[in-house]
Amino acid sequence: MTAKVMMRLNVALAALAGLALRLFFVLKFPATESGDAPFYIELAWNWLKNGIYGGLVDGKLMPLDARGPGYPAFLAAIFAVAGASPRAVMAAQAVVDLGTCFLIALIAARMAPKSGRRQVALAGLWLAALCPFTANYTAVVLTETLVTFLTALAIVLLLEAELGFGGETHTSPRAKRTFSPWFLAGLVGGFGALVRPETPLLLSAAGLVLVARWWRPADWARLARAGVLMGVGLLLPLLPWAARNWTTLHELQFLASRYAELPEEFTPLGFNAWTRTWLWRYGDVYLTLWKLDDEEISVDQIRARAFDSQQERARVAELLKSYNDTLTLSPEQDRAFSEIARERTARHPLRTYLKIPLLRSLAMWFTPRVELLPYSGHLWPLQSQWEDDRQDFLVTLSLFFVNCIYVALALAGAWMARRQPGWGILVAFIFLRTAFFSAFIEAPEPRYMVECFPVVIAFAAQIFRGRAQLSSTGSG
Repeated sequence: MTAKVMMRLNVALAALAGLALRLFFVLKFPATESGDAPFYIELAWNWLKNGIYGGLVDGKLMPLDARGPGYPAFLAAIFAVAGASPRAVMAAQAVVDLGTCFLIALIAARMAPKSGRRQVALAGLWLAALCPFTANYTAVVLTETLVTFLTALAIVLLLEAELGFGGETHTSPRAKRTFSPWFLAGLVGGFGALVRPETPLLLSAAGLVLVARWWRPADWARLARAGVLMGVGLLLPLLPWAARNWTTLHELQFLASRYAELPEEFTPLGFNAWTRTWLWRYGDVYLTLWKLDDEEISVDQIRARAFDSQQERARVAELLKSYNDTLTLSPEQDRAFSEIARERTARHPLRTYLKIPLLRSLAMWFTPRVELLPYSGHLWPLQSQWEDDRQDFLVTLSLFFVNCIYVALALAGAWMARRQPGWGILVAFIFLRTAFFSAFIEAPEPRYMVECFPVVIAFAAQIFRGRAQLSSTGSG
């Protein structure tokens, strides 16, 4: 059997294994009611059947801007063919995520020396196909699968642009005469922003790297050209959405609203600010943020680190007692939480601005990632968790170690690929996205790092270079 035939067989086996893993999650662990899934389905169905992109507000169908139209458009396209079937969406997402696996293989190959690209691409394909942390999101009606595909595609285009400027190009002469990879990357980023509004962080990372590289006046023309092309590409998909918001809702809104609030809905900025001074564990989100305006919040379930003194705990307990009477946080109560947050930050600014974001970033990167699975995710205390539910403990521990292995391989591979064009953009993207969600988003959800896994897996694949490539890299 020739090497080419073996390569094709390996690719086919990886694709089949990846599809089987995703269909396993779809059939075994479908999460049809998780998080915002019902709201996305409602938006898509109303858009498809009633011609209104919106939902019910006080019993009346109203146009909304709480979510961007990218993912509901994806759902509506599937519903138009298969009806309002979450399983059909999940099956389509399994195919989309398989496409992401091939894009990751391409990213991995672009980050490797020429002589080792086939090996690295194949390793990247297998690592992506067997990654449970991207595969399990195909089994839920949420944006992660689609936006991860778009992120991976934008990365491929940015690497294409980087290699072209670096003197090595993979584009045909005809492709060069059509659209610039900078423009195409911006365009894909724009469509990604319609799915999840933080997707342009990838373009921001590319911009920061280009500014650092082309800071000399001689390079300003190239810098301006790349920036303008990415900016125009980003803006084009957002213009119809902004025009719709202006004509329908009479507001200038290019992205989904920051807090996804409904019309005239109160946003608890003070309460959110208070949680950002202490909350870093994902489990604490269920006890505070996600109970707000829906369930009672018990001060006894809030960790001791949320209070700097007994007096402060008493103030919070009194506010929560008033809230629990109505299950509605009033503006006055919210302002009181804002004052407590201000006082805590004044006493310990490094805690609010450095320690808690750092702990949040570690939590998002190193949780067992079982939030979509019927497992608790609890490992401590070890003995009691082992005795209470052995299967739960073993699954949680296994996924924790698998996550650590992927991250460890990525760190090693990133070091090996540090001299490759495009390396700075990928690393900057990881840091920028992690910092953004650690510092500015209230809930440290592990899913926010899923969009980083194309980079993680592409770097992890670098350790599978042949010995010749390793020695040449070390001497380079």
